[in-house]
Amino acid sequence: MERKSLEFLVGLFVLLGFAALLFVSLKAANLGNFNWGAQTYEVSANFDDVGGLKARAPVKSAGVVVGRVRSIAFDPQTFQARVVMDLDSAYQFPVDSSAKILTSGLLGEQYIGIAPGGEDGNLKAGSRIEMTQSALVLENLISQLLYSFAEKGGSSE
Repeated sequence: MERKSLEFLVGLFVLLGFAALLFVSLKAANLGNFNWGAQTYEVSANFDDVGGLKARAPVKSAGVVVGRVRSIAFDPQTFQARVVMDLDSAYQFPVDSSAKILTSGLLGEQYIGIAPGGEDGNLKAGSRIEMTQSALVLENLISQLLYSFAEKGGSSE
């Protein structure tokens, strides 16, 4: 009888290990929020450059996650990236709110930050955020820095 209880405990330990591994995998894949049934409304925004932004990236306001990026697509009419976001219905933002693509830390994941405006009306399902700021791409900043150093070096003779 003692052998069966030992086998049961080992099996339970292995099962808990798999559950923990699944939980960590979902968190790492940014799918760890288990509020999939929450009420949301869809909002879109156009950006000149989305950098490394990905679908399911967080949408934050004041550091609080208020939604997720649903999809990113290229708009052939405006030649911009169209980002569709699902915002939690508990959070209402004025129609003149702005959105920018930010980075967690120096080389962390990218997310969308929403800064609320001051209008009386709120964004509704299908609304578009007009004021946007694109992502800062580190490679572009480095190339501009190198180019400015090269310009100064060539003209100082």
